[in-house]
Amino acid sequence: MRSLSENLSTAPAEDETSSAHAIQAKWQKYWAENETFLTGGDDDTRPRRYVLAMFPYPSGDLHMGHAENYLYSDIVARFWRHRGHNVLNPIGWDSFGLPAENAAIRQGADPREWTYQNIAQQKVGFQAYGVSFDWSRVLHTSDPEYYRWNQWLFLKMHERGLAYRKKSAVNWCPNDQTVLANEQVVDGRCDRCGYEVVKKKLTQWYFRITDYADRLLDDLNQLEGFWPHKVLQMQRNWIGRSVGADVDFRIEGRDEPVTVFSTRPDTLHGATFFVVAPDSDLAAELAADAPAEVRERFQTYLEGVQKETDIARQATDRPKTGVFLERYAINPVNGEKLPIWAADYVLADYGHGAVMAVPAHDQRDLDFARAFDLPVKVVVDTTAPITGAMPVIEVDDEGVPIDTGALDDQNPASTGIALTGEGRLINSGELNGLSKRNAIARAIEQLEASGTGRAAKNYRLRDWLISRQRFWGTPIPMLHAEDGSIIPVAEDKLPVRLPSIEGLDLKPKGTSPLGGAEGWVRTVDPATGEPVLRDPDTMDTFVDSSWYFLRFLSPNSDQVAFDPAQAARWAPVDSYIGGVEHAILHLLYARFITKVLFDMGLIDFTEPFSNLINQGMVLLDGQKMSKSKGNLVLFQEELDAHGADALRVGLAFAGPVEDDKDWADVSTTGAQKFLSRALRIAREVSSPVDVVFDGGDAALRRTTHKLLSEAPALVEQTKFNVLVARLMELVNTIRKTIDNGANGAADPAVREATETVAVMLDLIAPHTAEEMWEILGHEPSVGLVTWRSANPALLVEDTITAVAQVNGKVRAQLEVSARIGEAELETLARGDERVIRAIGDKEIVKVIVRAPKIVSFVVKG
Repeated sequence: MRSLSENLSTAPAEDETSSAHAIQAKWQKYWAENETFLTGGDDDTRPRRYVLAMFPYPSGDLHMGHAENYLYSDIVARFWRHRGHNVLNPIGWDSFGLPAENAAIRQGADPREWTYQNIAQQKVGFQAYGVSFDWSRVLHTSDPEYYRWNQWLFLKMHERGLAYRKKSAVNWCPNDQTVLANEQVVDGRCDRCGYEVVKKKLTQWYFRITDYADRLLDDLNQLEGFWPHKVLQMQRNWIGRSVGADVDFRIEGRDEPVTVFSTRPDTLHGATFFVVAPDSDLAAELAADAPAEVRERFQTYLEGVQKETDIARQATDRPKTGVFLERYAINPVNGEKLPIWAADYVLADYGHGAVMAVPAHDQRDLDFARAFDLPVKVVVDTTAPITGAMPVIEVDDEGVPIDTGALDDQNPASTGIALTGEGRLINSGELNGLSKRNAIARAIEQLEASGTGRAAKNYRLRDWLISRQRFWGTPIPMLHAEDGSIIPVAEDKLPVRLPSIEGLDLKPKGTSPLGGAEGWVRTVDPATGEPVLRDPDTMDTFVDSSWYFLRFLSPNSDQVAFDPAQAARWAPVDSYIGGVEHAILHLLYARFITKVLFDMGLIDFTEPFSNLINQGMVLLDGQKMSKSKGNLVLFQEELDAHGADALRVGLAFAGPVEDDKDWADVSTTGAQKFLSRALRIAREVSSPVDVVFDGGDAALRRTTHKLLSEAPALVEQTKFNVLVARLMELVNTIRKTIDNGANGAADPAVREATETVAVMLDLIAPHTAEEMWEILGHEPSVGLVTWRSANPALLVEDTITAVAQVNGKVRAQLEVSARIGEAELETLARGDERVIRAIGDKEIVKVIVRAPKIVSFVVKG
């Protein structure tokens, strides 16, 4: 593809920037006064299309990430309007969250002031950028009219047993002084502030997302081909389903057995010790009954573990550490006593917080066994074939194979390398000789028969921790009575509004600031009149964004969160556009809430976003732009310098949607010249508005209709950069026809091509497109004009390149009519000097003609 500068001529004489700003102001005023982009009502019979960009956080002025994201969503929305659809393209702000609260703390202000000032600023930026939003549907998640329905959703989740409270070890950010969901911990650090996250035990509210783990995983199949493959894979990996068995181990001196999950119950005979997570309740219980010196060692060890992140604890190159608790578990398949160790490589929230250790066949167990001189027992012969007939294995009276010499050189106890490959079972009683797959099935059968285990699944996914110890969020609508009972706030008492910050210290200190709002937190139960306390925590802001796409359907309703009838008309979202950084957090939660609402009978679909478009980042000198690093290209400065359309064209042309783009490749100056050239062509067109195009320049008409044919697919495949290139080429061709054609600017084909440019350019440079359309004598708005269809007759090439072969080798290329017959094509080929030389005096034994593309001569000799 040619560069932007290669598609352009020299700059026009007029002042491009002032002209661009005048055109912008003119058409933005028109759109606002005429509400051009309002969504059609229920009586609109056009097919519907819901286009949505991930809504912004009001952190200040718009930046280049916003410019790229909302350009792409606007291209898609404008395209579907041109294709005759009733398009819903709304905008709102994800306006709760820590940045607003932290800014308010720094400035000694109310987070409301900071938030709504930034929203106002960003709205001006969006309007200046020419994005075709339906401004009648704006929402802010920090409005009580919105978060009332967050609270309603919480109550519905609680009614269904999906919202619950428990005490557990949580991710704690020491800087922001709040808990984080697993998804908000990136490489062991807070995704907001970058501080290292630690574990802390707190009682918190959770959503039971794990109840939907199988559906969240299996339903990804219906998104194949519609979502980026890497996003689907990230979701699959995060849910992380494992299939195996829950196995019950008795603990000496303990009444209740302990259950462990294992994907390899076939290797139970190879278990030589038992490991519990040091920060689990089980470890604390077992240590409590141990001798004093063991309790002391354990406590010291636990204090060290609590300073480590989960990621650090699971690093493969980390030295193995642990404490023997001087307790024993009993292996249910052979009665062997297994020493119980507390070790940091086992996590409290994996499975049941305990594992059976099979060091011969698990590398982490083996590393631990070698570090503490624990037994290693091989139970899978990885040298044995697993196909064909089962091998004959000689065993002694206890069922142990007599000859295992094949494994002598691979003994993990000496090599330090666990045997993890396929093979057949040995040293495993009735399982001996079975392949891994068959042995797993048989082992589960045996466990179920003995009542010591059962088939089970385990997931990497954990329940969604939604409590936050900060002010600027949705209050959790629950009341705490003096007797410890928890009472849901009645739906007709919603919203539970945030109090004024007057007299309230918002500085993070480990507990929610709302707890210090005495007049707010202390209230009475409306049903009994008894004193109660409001829950002082607020909800994770990902609750806000998990269902906002539905609120856009009924943004002003005070009766329902959304109208199910409107959801049936519009949802799910047809095109969802945003950054890949939301591939896990936001998308997973939105998918979960959608399935809950489906189960409640409020919607008739189970996936919220039918098609997902991820854009890359805009970089500066190969690095992510950052205010703290001072490497920013400012949105407003670019608008002032070049105008919205030039910025839009430069970004669209810079590369494929999904790729990162360096600002060095965004030529706003070149884009400005291209737009000026397109405007000049529109001003030169001299044929009347109602001219018949059929008599125009044939070559230009073919070029125009080729673009009309190709453009829809380019947009639907998000090849916006290619579409810009095609428009530039068409503008160049129009220029040549005006300058050199028989009829110049009066040629009907020039008008047809220029009108085509105007209509298509509306996707990317809408202000310029509107101006061109008016110059060409049409009423606005070009944004509502239906695209013309290509004329099939004009897609047939007048000439085509045919090849002439001799014995399979191309000897000549012939420019021929696309409608040439076989006899005429053969005659032309026989008369070509290059073919004559290649054949010489050899005998032609066969001629194959496939008009209009090929003539093939087969010669002898």
